[in-house]
Amino acid sequence: MPTETNLTARFHAARDVRLAEEPMPKVRDGESLVRITAVGLCGSDLHWFDEGGIGDARITSPLVGGHEMAGVVEGGDLDGVRVAVDPAIPCHHCDLCVAGHPNLCRNMVFAGHANCDGGFQRYLAWPTARLHPLPDSLSDSDGAMLEPLGVAVHAVDLGHVRLGASVAVIGSGPIGLLMIQVARAAGAARVLAADPLPHRRQAAIERGADAVLDPSEPRYYERLDEFTDGLGVDVAFEIAGTDSAIDAAVGVVRPGGRVVLAGIPSAETSAFPASPARRKGLTFSMVRRMKEVYPRATALVTGGLVDVRNLVSDRFPLADVSAAFEAAVARQGLKIVLNP
Repeated sequence: MPTETNLTARFHAARDVRLAEEPMPKVRDGESLVRITAVGLCGSDLHWFDEGGIGDARITSPLVGGHEMAGVVEGGDLDGVRVAVDPAIPCHHCDLCVAGHPNLCRNMVFAGHANCDGGFQRYLAWPTARLHPLPDSLSDSDGAMLEPLGVAVHAVDLGHVRLGASVAVIGSGPIGLLMIQVARAAGAARVLAADPLPHRRQAAIERGADAVLDPSEPRYYERLDEFTDGLGVDVAFEIAGTDSAIDAAVGVVRPGGRVVLAGIPSAETSAFPASPARRKGLTFSMVRRMKEVYPRATALVTGGLVDVRNLVSDRFPLADVSAAFEAAVARQGLKIVLNP
């Protein structure tokens, strides 16, 4: 049974996350009470922790972060069911929702953003319609990883990856590592990955990249060109959030190809090399969260096409949330998960 209070971890300012016992959340009509069992630390959470915001979105009042979530429902029709929690609540009525773009909903409510508390707490009241029951073969941590996997699926959709395509993934953090696998599942024949951290380059090879490059090496741009025999890849995914990563994506993609920007920059603006992009006639796409892809993400994992389990390198109890964030900011391991 639920306890009388709810342990929460709230961002108050940059590098100021505080634990507190708060009243249990109120469950409204159409909602279920979820006992959170696993919540991942996303790159966007690191921006909230390290910088006190993301671009022009700032912490204006104490906020419970966390949107990569799984848990167990307590009470109601789904009592005892293990679920993945979709952190996005679109209105389904605005022009963008009706047009098939719920990820761009004009009235979006999103866990761990603005005034909507997320999963860095023991209990969360959430719309029942946004809960996805987990098959027995998926662990709670696997269920939390369906959210970043969904982002990778949406990005590959935007990239229009075709059978036999060549792909570059610039940035091999958790979403980049998932994107390598999703691109392979979509039919990519060759995958190049890049990352400055040796353990992430090794992880990229283990997850199906044909070659990995270190952006800090002197011949980086020459080796990007060598991988494609000077022809360029069909699609380049940028997942680092830096201008240098965008520059590399533009440089490695072929004329007429696509560049998909999924990284979240620290600054409010990004820049790209306009002359080569214009000469190549490139198409740019921006990744904004995901559409309704949880069933597809689940099928990729249960079907053995994507491994999310080995993505999780470290686990911390909620009481050690500050230590978890310090480890994540230091880019130790791959994915860090809190177990409230």
